[in-house]
Amino acid sequence: MSVTVLADNPANATEKDLVRRCQQGDTLSFKQLYRRYQQRVRATLYQLCGSEMLDDLVQEVFLRVWKSLPKLREPSYFSTWLYRITWNVATDKRRKFAQNLSLNDDGTILNIMPSRPEDTPDLMRLHYQDLVQQGLQTLSLDHRAVLVLHDLEDVPQKEVATILELPLGTVKSRLFYARNQMRKFLKQQGAL
Repeated sequence: MSVTVLADNPANATEKDLVRRCQQGDTLSFKQLYRRYQQRVRATLYQLCGSEMLDDLVQEVFLRVWKSLPKLREPSYFSTWLYRITWNVATDKRRKFAQNLSLNDDGTILNIMPSRPEDTPDLMRLHYQDLVQQGLQTLSLDHRAVLVLHDLEDVPQKEVATILELPLGTVKSRLFYARNQMRKFLKQQGAL
């Protein structure tokens, strides 16, 4: 009997099982998927879009996931599919942001974190995080997406190609360019 209880417990279910249960309307399984992926989605969106409206963007991703789950044919590709939705939400946000820019605005988004005295031990770490975020903002969204997914989220290049609907060669080329640009930026800032 305890084996049945474990199999029915969403916390112990495989990703594929959770997706199938969600497709049948099981909200507890969806909560479990959310718990498993929320931090990754949040980190990816932060790197792509910055901190502005981050909670809303994460919510938008998971709302789209819930609405679209019944259409997902291959539950084993859930994480790739989720990153694709995350990319779409980030792209939509960037498009809206670009439409609202005035002509005098250069479009860069800086996420400078305020430091407090109690944060002093972590000040250097925050400084480097901020530099990386600033460096990412200097890249085009296409280059940033490849760098964030592959280098920061550890998504394999083939999966990045699938997520972004690009040839593998294009992913490799963009990754090479993005790494070089980040290296140049960090050297200019004295971080390397």
